[in-house]
Amino acid sequence: MSDYPTVALIGPGAIGTTIAAVLHEVGRTPLLCGRTAHSQLILRHDAREVVVPGPVLNDPAAIGRPFDLVFVAVKTTQVADCASWLAALCDENTVVCALQNGVEQESQLAPYVNGATVLPSVVWFPAQREPDASVWLRAKPRLTLPDVPQAKRIVDVLGDTGCAVELSADFISIAWRKLLQNAVAGLMVLANRRAGMFSREDITELALAYLRECLAVARASGASLNDDVPQEIVDVFRRAPVDLGTSILADRQANRPLEWDIRNGVIQRYGRVHGIPVPISEVLVPLLAAGSEGPG
Repeated sequence: MSDYPTVALIGPGAIGTTIAAVLHEVGRTPLLCGRTAHSQLILRHDAREVVVPGPVLNDPAAIGRPFDLVFVAVKTTQVADCASWLAALCDENTVVCALQNGVEQESQLAPYVNGATVLPSVVWFPAQREPDASVWLRAKPRLTLPDVPQAKRIVDVLGDTGCAVELSADFISIAWRKLLQNAVAGLMVLANRRAGMFSREDITELALAYLRECLAVARASGASLNDDVPQEIVDVFRRAPVDLGTSILADRQANRPLEWDIRNGVIQRYGRVHGIPVPISEVLVPLLAAGSEGPG
């Protein structure tokens, strides 16, 4: 362990548990930090089980020093709530890896990290919390990071683990492509249905129209994405298991706050900035916001 940076993880949910498990399997178990104390984390994948020993700490006062690398796996709706963790775990020498949705991770986390470097990532694997509090990993873990010197710390820590790490010189395009995938999943919230809904031709047509709207905004924001991207994303949903959900759908069904702004509101906001009409967003975003925050 002395050959590797010190590592902490905030938010041992589905994505956080996956990263903790792949690190634990190679002897690099991170310090676990969260709202609720747990004695262990359990990840299930390919008919096997990985048990990550705890405890999950729930008091930032227990942190005695900054860490070299901090993975942040909380929802963007919970960033302010983990401010005390970030203050305790970070200083100007820390690298913070944001395992979060959206294209605004740096600006969202920067006010809380004591001058640490924030690196966004794109998370490419579906993982879901099960009723018994274990996590079901439904694909091989994979991350994409910007190709910058600070990314080496994350590459080194995750090297030889079950999580692949890719570096991209055009990270902005990859991040926006993933955002388009997350944005169209908002339709699942309004329909209260899983991926099987995309087998309907009317849903496919609506999804493609929305994704073309999102694509125009992404391009105006600096992403280089071709005209085939909307169809490629819809095809992924149509090929997915019919019972495949998404984190925002799970949050809606559990009556938790939704990441509507970071996944869908951003299209509306950036569209207005760039003067791009976003008529589907103008309908979708208020409905998602109301579903998240009410009143009613």
